[in-house]
Amino acid sequence: MQTLAKQVLEHAAGLPEGTPLASKELLHLGSRAAVDQVLSRLVRRGTLLRAGRGIYVRPVEGRYGTRAPSTVKMVEGLATQRGETIVSHGAAAANLLGLTTQVPMRAVYLTSGRSRRLKLGAQTVEFRHAPIWQLILPGRVAGDVVRALAWLGPEKAGEAIGTLRSKLPPSELEEVAAARARLPTWMAQEVSALVTHG
Repeated sequence: MQTLAKQVLEHAAGLPEGTPLASKELLHLGSRAAVDQVLSRLVRRGTLLRAGRGIYVRPVEGRYGTRAPSTVKMVEGLATQRGETIVSHGAAAANLLGLTTQVPMRAVYLTSGRSRRLKLGAQTVEFRHAPIWQLILPGRVAGDVVRALAWLGPEKAGEAIGTLRSKLPPSELEEVAAARARLPTWMAQEVSALVTHG
């Protein structure tokens, strides 16, 4: 059993910070029961953190002891591993774009996968299944604009578009407008203002 634990830790050590470790990935090292048992033991020992059912992550060793890995890195690792699109929630996007001064207190992400919660140390990270149009343009400012507008809703979208027109370069505004066909009608109408009055 000791050698299996060592192999699991070596595998985990070879992964970038925050990359989730799933027991299914380790079946080349031993049976499912043996792998699950070793993972549980490593969690009890504090060598691995359990982020959720069947999802483990290696803590980061720092000058002041160990800490949970960065949420952003874990989210990126999960997206890559599971083949999901995962993007920041509309409230975080609106804050990033300066459309609200509210700072989201919880880490919430939108995903093409199922809704779930993961635990990273003391922090809970929430993943909410979202319609495909809210997941467009991941990693792009234009995508953040779409998610921010979705969060603000039809009542506040017009004002937000005016603010964005003065803040963002024309190329970003055009990218948002180019995605109109994929958006709900109310948002497509608001976004059209980015190019017609530009």
